[in-house]
Amino acid sequence: MKFLIIGDVVGRPGRNTLFKYLEKRRQDYDFIIVNGENSAGGFGINVKIAKEMFERGADVITLGNHSWDKREIYSYINEQKNLIRPINFTKEAPGNGYTIVEKNGIKVAVINAQCKVFMPPIACPFLAVEEVLPKIKEETDIIVLDFHGEATSEKQAMGWNLTGRVSAVYGTHTHTQTADERILPGGTAYISDIGMTGGHDGILGMNRRESIQRFKDGMPTRYSVCEENLRINGIELEVNEKTGKAVSIKRVNMEYDEI
Repeated sequence: MKFLIIGDVVGRPGRNTLFKYLEKRRQDYDFIIVNGENSAGGFGINVKIAKEMFERGADVITLGNHSWDKREIYSYINEQKNLIRPINFTKEAPGNGYTIVEKNGIKVAVINAQCKVFMPPIACPFLAVEEVLPKIKEETDIIVLDFHGEATSEKQAMGWNLTGRVSAVYGTHTHTQTADERILPGGTAYISDIGMTGGHDGILGMNRRESIQRFKDGMPTRYSVCEENLRINGIELEVNEKTGKAVSIKRVNMEYDEI
């Protein structure tokens, strides 16, 4: 089973890059996961964008610390089970932290969790994932985790904690693709961060000028989305559909004109 997993989509430039790629290549994949937490102007996701991502080929959309930046998503996330937010958000929060999707007769579980280190205060992601894993495994061994956070140490710890029990652990949030993709003992694919889809000549997908000025003067500023050097980042993942073990993991890093 071949997965396409796309790193944080930033604003309209990121969406346009993603949609161009899916238009040409979606038929090459059996299952597509997109992190959409920055897809609406760089902060959050709205209903229109989520629906368009699903229409263009996304099977599951994951989120992160910007999940609630657009209020209209509060009710929609309860209606759309394949739009998920971090599982270690408070239980009173809207939506769910994982979903199980049956496609072509095969069930795939996708879990979303958020790191604690250098992130807003949140419940333990390790305990939250451990709590639901036995229930998920009653239905499928094909399980992938979007682990959204800053620290590579925390992400590596989650990879080793789950090795042999899930198909893949991949990081999102830093918007910087790492080069440490590998298959851990036990058949779990791992990478610390799959990167960002959008303008790569800015700073984390936003224009340079505002970001640099904020570092210089420390004053609040309104960020705008970068449109320079558009790239798509993510991974291609192959999983044995009978065992749930990862067969291969490969980075995706393409310029807009190469798509």
